[in-house]
Amino acid sequence: MRDFEPIVYDFPDNKDIVIYPISDVHIGAQEVMLKAWSDFKKKLLSEPNSYITVAGDMMNNGLKNSVTNVYQETMRPREQKNWLVEQLKDVKDKILCVVPGNHENRNDKEVDNNPLHDVCCKLDIEDKFRENSAFIILRFGDIEGNGLKNPTYSLCVLHGSGGGIYTGASVNRNERFGYMIDGLDILIVGHNHKPVVSRPQKILFDLRNKKVSYKPFTVVSSTAWLEYGGYALRKMLLSASHSLQEIRLSGKEKKVQVLL
Repeated sequence: MRDFEPIVYDFPDNKDIVIYPISDVHIGAQEVMLKAWSDFKKKLLSEPNSYITVAGDMMNNGLKNSVTNVYQETMRPREQKNWLVEQLKDVKDKILCVVPGNHENRNDKEVDNNPLHDVCCKLDIEDKFRENSAFIILRFGDIEGNGLKNPTYSLCVLHGSGGGIYTGASVNRNERFGYMIDGLDILIVGHNHKPVVSRPQKILFDLRNKKVSYKPFTVVSSTAWLEYGGYALRKMLLSASHSLQEIRLSGKEKKVQVLL
């Protein structure tokens, strides 16, 4: 499966980078925060060492057999695709991966055609698309004996699943999945619209060196780009604030910092 084919990036100059986890824009919904998105795009374009991960539900993609009310959509699905292409074409070199969400996956069962995959094809970044989850390796430095630690980071990006009204339910679900992946540094998950960061750790049993230690990993639940209302209000879901996260990776030593 291509899901388990890692996407590898090299950063030979050891400069620090910033990763913005992007998901749940839901373009086509009436509640989309277009001004916030526009401001972010300007910020992203102004930062040469910033990148994004795309973790699904970029489109609202209302279909007749979905819970979305198609008569309240601000764009047809084809227009939503065109909007995404226009919005991402000038930052496509900053996209580390693309994973669809449940809103894009509505098409798979019916017609075996994922609209977010179409967007990647149009942008010529199909190699960055993964159907279920993306595993990413980020390698820094290429000069032996440069006095730096030349860190390598491992990321897993997926849209996520499951409801859970309370924030703790989504944190528990995401951390539980992260515990399955040995060597994981950062897990990025969307879907729940709750911008949360947690830092659990795994106990490591090193039989060769007869040593027990631990390895922490960072779990980032990415923010949504929706004002409260519509479906969320109708279903009495808890309101979650929009808070863009910055994942800062040091290029000189292994260090992960997440800012809200």
